[in-house]
Amino acid sequence: MENLRLHFVNRQQPDRPLHTGVHRVVREAAGTLGVGDQAQGALMARICVDRRGLWLQVANGMRGVHVNGRPVQRMALLRAGDSVYLDGAEILVQASHQDVDAVPERNPAQAGDPRIVLRGVGGPYHGLSFPLSQPLLVGRARDADIRIDDPLCAERHAQLELRGERVLLRDLAGGEGSAVNGVRVRDAMLAAGDQVVFGPQHRFVVEIPWLASASSAQERTEDDDASAPPAAPEPQVAASSRRWPWLLLAAALLAAALSALLLFGAR
Repeated sequence: MENLRLHFVNRQQPDRPLHTGVHRVVREAAGTLGVGDQAQGALMARICVDRRGLWLQVANGMRGVHVNGRPVQRMALLRAGDSVYLDGAEILVQASHQDVDAVPERNPAQAGDPRIVLRGVGGPYHGLSFPLSQPLLVGRARDADIRIDDPLCAERHAQLELRGERVLLRDLAGGEGSAVNGVRVRDAMLAAGDQVVFGPQHRFVVEIPWLASASSAQERTEDDDASAPPAAPEPQVAASSRRWPWLLLAAALLAAALSALLLFGAR
């Protein structure tokens, strides 16, 4: 994913590019959010970019942090398109996407792979998967494959269909379109790991098993702590070595009992 950046919805800060490293988020004296090493104020969170992906680390004692409407207490794995709510401000994680100048033709002979799905990661369809082996209609219409009961959404809002190992998103309503990786678009080509949002809260991620991206390789929880090292395994003592003292003691007691029996039984 290229050109990863933070976008402040209320424009209190300019967009901030995210390079590899740690980006501090603080509450400045004026009450606004500041991002970066030069920002001065109370630490609220850190946004870390490394080879594993993009991480949000919440400062100790900080409350009221949400990612896509779900509370986070310590750590969460982020993906492009996520909405981070922090100290009354909404921050979008944005990334570049591939515009579509000319819609590629669909090959009728190409059979869709049912393993390629659109999986809900927010809103009413959270956790549900929709195979893309056939085109999917999104909107308020009763025959829509993904029905969005929202007056701001058109009856036929958008359609998604496979184009090789990518997914073509086509706008059908002519309005504001949809959000792909946090950016408003009409038509777009989606790849594995891309996030698309219809309306205010219907979030989906494109999943292609053999092209899984780092951000979609693992399911996030509301309180991830993936950076914690695994607990060191306790040293294991061989079972046979633990049994030897007890076997010797049992043998000694048995020998003493036999000796006593022979001694007193002879009388």
